[in-house]
Amino acid sequence: MKTIAEIIDLSSTFLTKNNRAKRDAEDIIAHVLSFTRTDLYMNFDKPLSEFELEKIRSLLKKRKTGVPIDYVLGEKTFFHVKLKLNSHTLIPRPETEILVDMIVEKLKNEDLKGKELWDLGTGSGAIGLALKKALPDLKVVLSDLSEGALQTAKENAKSNDLDVEFIQGDFLKPFEGRQADFVVSNPPYITESAYLGLDPEVKNFEPKNALVAGERGMEVYEYFEKELPHFLKPGSKVFFEIGFDQGESIQNIFTSPFWTFKKIVSDWSCHPRFFFLETE
Repeated sequence: MKTIAEIIDLSSTFLTKNNRAKRDAEDIIAHVLSFTRTDLYMNFDKPLSEFELEKIRSLLKKRKTGVPIDYVLGEKTFFHVKLKLNSHTLIPRPETEILVDMIVEKLKNEDLKGKELWDLGTGSGAIGLALKKALPDLKVVLSDLSEGALQTAKENAKSNDLDVEFIQGDFLKPFEGRQADFVVSNPPYITESAYLGLDPEVKNFEPKNALVAGERGMEVYEYFEKELPHFLKPGSKVFFEIGFDQGESIQNIFTSPFWTFKKIVSDWSCHPRFFFLETE
C-alpha cells in the first residue's frame, strides 16, 4: 500500500503541466481524506486504501483536463463561510473577500435591526452569506436570474445555518414595490473582447453570463444608475465590485445628484476595484 508521501509525489508528477501541481495534488488528497494540508505532513507514512486511491485518481483526472481546482473539490471557504461550488456559479475571488471585509467594517457599528441588504446576482451566495454570518442582525436577501445558482446558494445557506431570503429574477426586476437599506453586487463587467483573452480555465468552465456584461462592460452599471434610485430607502449605501480599469468610466455613469457620496476604493494591488455610493 502506498503512503501519503508517495501519493503526493505521484500525483504531482501526473499534474506536471499545471504550475501549481503539488498544491493541487495536496488539496485533492486532503479533501478525500478529510484532512487539512498540515494533517498530510503530520501523516506522511499513513498508507491509503484502494477506495481512497480511487477517489483521488478520479479527482486528479478531472484536474488534468483543466477543470478548476475549486470545481474539482466542489467547495471553497470564503470569508469564514464554506461554499458548495458548481458550473452554475463563479468561483469567488480573493478581491471579493476584500469587498466583504470593507462592508463589514462600514456597517458593524450601525444598528442593523430592521435593516435590509440585497445581494444582487448572488451566484453561490458568497457575499450575502458572508455578510449575514458577520452581521447577524441584518436581513439579507439573495437574488439571481439563474435557477441553478440560486439552488446552490440555498444549499450553502442551509449548510452554514444562515437564515436569509431568496428571490429569483434579473437584478432589480423581482424587487418591484420593495426598498433596501443596502445593496451589494459583483455583476458581470467583462467586455466581449476581453472575454476572449481570459484564462481557459475561466472561459471553459465558469458561467459566461456571470462574467460578460456586453460590448463595453459597463451595461449593468448603467442599468443600476437608472433603476436603483427607485429601490433605495433614504440614507442607503451601495457597494459594487468593478473591473480594475473601470474606475473613471463608472464615476462618469453615476453623475445624478441623487448620489451624495461616491468613492472608488482600490484592492491590495492598488487597482481600482470597488465603487461605493450613498444617498441622503
